[in-house]
Amino acid sequence: MLIKLPKGWELPERTATPEGLYLRRREAVKAMGLGAVAIAAPGLALADGKYPAPRNDKFGKPEPITAEKLATTYNNFYEFSDGKDLWRAAQKMKISPWTIKVSGKVEKPFEVGFDDLLAKMPLEERVYRHRCVETWSMIVPWSGFPLRALVDYCKPVNNPQYIVMKTAMDPKTMPGLEEVVYPWPYIEGLAMDEAMNDLAFVATGLYGKPIPKQNGAPLRLVAPWKYGFKSVKSIVSIEFTDKRPVSFWEKLQASEYGFWANVNPKVPHPRWSQATEKPLGSGERIPTQLYNGYAEFVAGLYTNRTAEKLYM
Repeated sequence: MLIKLPKGWELPERTATPEGLYLRRREAVKAMGLGAVAIAAPGLALADGKYPAPRNDKFGKPEPITAEKLATTYNNFYEFSDGKDLWRAAQKMKISPWTIKVSGKVEKPFEVGFDDLLAKMPLEERVYRHRCVETWSMIVPWSGFPLRALVDYCKPVNNPQYIVMKTAMDPKTMPGLEEVVYPWPYIEGLAMDEAMNDLAFVATGLYGKPIPKQNGAPLRLVAPWKYGFKSVKSIVSIEFTDKRPVSFWEKLQASEYGFWANVNPKVPHPRWSQATEKPLGSGERIPTQLYNGYAEFVAGLYTNRTAEKLYM
């Protein structure tokens, strides 16, 4: 199936938010004691006092930060639409209450509400690159917690090999589910050593506020060394298993979308090059980096997996 590549994101570079301006806004919000309630748009899950979260720059400070308006209005979320202008439609999704089901090889299967889970997690902010397989990219400040912390909270047992996550399915608010050609639900997964890598992240916020619905509220995976389709949105299910999952896009077209999906500019998609990318708001293409610029943190995960199809 041909992925659409519209030109709507080819906006002037002046629309990007300078990092200094963004940081000053965060500081002002903290100083005023306004928290998420004052700056969150209607329809977002609110978490008083949680945002903005403390910044963690251990994994770098890529820049320029993409303008918030671009990152929150140019989205892939096929449950709503296969177009990019879906943010209005996504506001119909109900995200409170929100329950995550944990199953598989764990001490005891359980369910946990999002607010209860968030209260137990070490919230921080990380600025990460995001690289879509469609060759557009962005740099955004995610708030959330290490995936490792969530794994520990779930208490896996007997050495599971994979973690599998699913996106919500609500036909009443997600018109895209009517497209029967797609293998719903949206499923993605990581090998356990990937999930326990320090770079793997669960996002609950964006730009110092609770994460918008169109970006995957109330919680989504962020694996910045992989193509963006691996970062499953609006998670409702987490399973620990020894069976490698067949993910959504892999099930739809395995010859084009593999399980690992690590970013590599030298390995083209069967229908287009991955050598360069176009940042949202930029008028020019830039070179793509191996593992999206995070090789120092993740390359070691794959030294014993060279027989695998690691990059697409």
